[in-house]
Amino acid sequence: MGSSLEIAGACLQLTSHIFRFIVLNEILRKYKEVLILALIDRHEKILKTIELLRTVSVQELKEKLDVSEVTIRKDLNFLEDQGLILRTHGGARLAQDANRMRILNVRERENPEKKRIIARRAARIIQEGDTVFLDSGSTCQALAEELRDTGRSVRVITNALPIINILADSEGISLYTIGGSFRREAGSFVGPLSLANLGDYQIETGFVGATGFDIKGVFSSQNVIESQLKSQVLESSKRRVILADSTKADVRAFSIFARPENVDILITDSGCPHCSSLSDVDIEVIIATDEENSK
Repeated sequence: MGSSLEIAGACLQLTSHIFRFIVLNEILRKYKEVLILALIDRHEKILKTIELLRTVSVQELKEKLDVSEVTIRKDLNFLEDQGLILRTHGGARLAQDANRMRILNVRERENPEKKRIIARRAARIIQEGDTVFLDSGSTCQALAEELRDTGRSVRVITNALPIINILADSEGISLYTIGGSFRREAGSFVGPLSLANLGDYQIETGFVGATGFDIKGVFSSQNVIESQLKSQVLESSKRRVILADSTKADVRAFSIFARPENVDILITDSGCPHCSSLSDVDIEVIIATDEENSK
């Protein structure tokens, strides 16, 4: 009898512990949700403030959001890792034009035929055994698809997750990635680690996309951190190639990453008749067409 009472008491005690654990776990879960929502809300407020003022100090954000300086610095470090801001001495500034930034899956659907024609022409200048860099972006992604389909033996270095996925199963492709902080909207790895790792490679041809360019040979992107990587790729490459369809002509984006002296070749489509004037600033312009690609 005593043994049964002891067992019943032990079961009751165990049930009580389990119930307390469940309640405590639920409280912690809700607490985490509140913290995460507060964090997201604070990040959004920081970004809105920087978008409005373009540059802001840690002290200004601390006073505006009523949190500690340590918290603000952690927030700014996180947002910089996401490629949304750039840290400055004592504060931060905008890294991109949020009003014009479009995520990758939107850009993939824009002018697909132009990008396919450009990519097919770009693939023709890649030789067996070459080492090339493919930038993030929808046109370079189209070039990766061309390389996959040719079966050519090429070493490909990239910072773009979609390109990694495209070429992962290609037997002829030796694939290398440079790491860094992942930007979801661009599908790319950027930041100090990416820049540092580029120094480990000797690139024969660097293929880089652009948000815009003008007839003076100025090429630009919507994100400063992306621009830093593009500039470094061009600097590290023996042959420097920009892939940009004609809709990018006469477009000025947020951050300049290259000028005429940094570029050897622009490959574009026939919708840009005045692009040939870039030869005046020593940039070779290749106008890609279906007829030329079929030769």
